[in-house]
Amino acid sequence: MSVYANRIRPRLIDVTCGATQAHPHRERACAGLRGRVLEIGFGSGLNVPFYPAAVAEVVAIEPSDAAWRLASGRLAASAAPVERAGLDGQSLPLPAHSCDTALTTWTLCAIPDPAAAVREIRRVLKPGGTLHFAEHGLAPDAGVRRWQRWLNPLQRAVFGCRLTNPVADLLTGAGFVIRELDAFYEARSPRPFGAQSVGVAVAP
Repeated sequence: MSVYANRIRPRLIDVTCGATQAHPHRERACAGLRGRVLEIGFGSGLNVPFYPAAVAEVVAIEPSDAAWRLASGRLAASAAPVERAGLDGQSLPLPAHSCDTALTTWTLCAIPDPAAAVREIRRVLKPGGTLHFAEHGLAPDAGVRRWQRWLNPLQRAVFGCRLTNPVADLLTGAGFVIRELDAFYEARSPRPFGAQSVGVAVAP
């Protein structure tokens, strides 16, 4: 992994994804989390302040050592214990049906095979468990999608993620049933970068 990807990018993501405009989306995604929570792409712990009291423990999957170090202050302040349990969202080191709820926030876009990651989340969730998500992805408008495809190489080079994930399709393709979905453009972002999907999906 390059110096940029290993040391600089995690700090850039910590600043950009920690912006106050993301806070309402994080709060919405975290609402309803309970019990043993699987968080894919824990990053620098930006969701920790939004965990509800019903969260008993968090199983964190995070590949970046730099991001984990940046999370140290938030980890110390967390009311729920957080364990870094693995590095790869595509292959979770957890038994089937071992988590009550799961959380992803702007994570699936950075995973090489997001479909595999979503299948793994479903495997690990208990029947009836819920995946809470806030993700950016493929825009609903054809013109914006063209811009996303054109900008995708730049997005991947700078932030290590893609703009073109079909979020809802990834979830239903893995067998989730979408219970809530709010798809919208973030008002303060250019549309190719601001197509957001926030919601909850159930593992049957």
